[in-house]
Amino acid sequence: MRVLVTGGCGYIGSALVPRLQDDDAVSRVTVLDNLSTGSPANLTGADVGRDDLAFREGDVREYGAIEAAVRDVDVVIHLAAITGAESTHGREAETRAVNRGGTENVLKAARKFDVDRVVFASSCNNYGRAESREIDETVEPDPINPYARAKHESERLLADYADDYGLETTALRMSTNYGYAPGVRFNLVVNTFVFRALTDRPLTVYGDGSNWRPFIHVEDAARSFRTAATDPDRWPRQVYNVGADAANYRIATVADVVDVELDCELDVNYLREKQPGPSYHVDFGRLEETGFEPEWTLPTGIRDLAARLGADGPTPDGPASPARGESDV
Repeated sequence: MRVLVTGGCGYIGSALVPRLQDDDAVSRVTVLDNLSTGSPANLTGADVGRDDLAFREGDVREYGAIEAAVRDVDVVIHLAAITGAESTHGREAETRAVNRGGTENVLKAARKFDVDRVVFASSCNNYGRAESREIDETVEPDPINPYARAKHESERLLADYADDYGLETTALRMSTNYGYAPGVRFNLVVNTFVFRALTDRPLTVYGDGSNWRPFIHVEDAARSFRTAATDPDRWPRQVYNVGADAANYRIATVADVVDVELDCELDVNYLREKQPGPSYHVDFGRLEETGFEPEWTLPTGIRDLAARLGADGPTPDGPASPARGESDV
């Protein structure tokens, strides 16, 4: 099959594209990216010299760019989005134009060119501040930031195109990503904790750290997109939470795990009067139906990221903001 990856130069894309190239079911991979945040350098894990990899520079807000990229592909993995959920409070119109509008363009073009399947990168951030535990896909989302609202609206678009036009669509609600990939991001809570621990700098956390988040290593996230795209019979549902029950952690516990795994004394300042952002403890029983299981644990991912950063690896651009525990893709 021929696969298009929008946002393929981003964090998950940098781990996904090499996996698609190595998959015998995939004959060609096309990457579409506007390079506003990603970089071609993030594709260092891929074999960019092979004829089965193509790159198109384009913005998902421009339908013509999407139509040109979707022509002659069988499956679209739609990753392109504005990320950094908390930062989208100050850019709501732009976030909706990219995240919701871009998804609509992808679906419109996929329908026009008879694409077999669209796999969409959604987020568990959609659940907002949920008091209940074990949140499964039947729980109505309660998005509390522009990022999550646009993701939830996009999920509804996918459902509409499936119902109205028979387009096969699946939304993967990702847990908070962490871990090393060529396009590693440092505005995600685990990666921020690890980097600041390595550089002996304190971390400021909004709230008391009691809010829950599920976590998934970026390599496992990439695996989930690959299998959902190439083995659709195993992923028949409209929506899946993607992560592991054992990988639900309180933010304060994440700091403790970093302390233990890196044998450091991470200085964490909790601003208890500040709003900590979303909190959700997620159930992944539906994911188990697919046979997919994450391979990484939080401790092993922390150790691996620290080892790679300690070997003159990438560093963040500028200071880190106070951590709320960002959850997006």
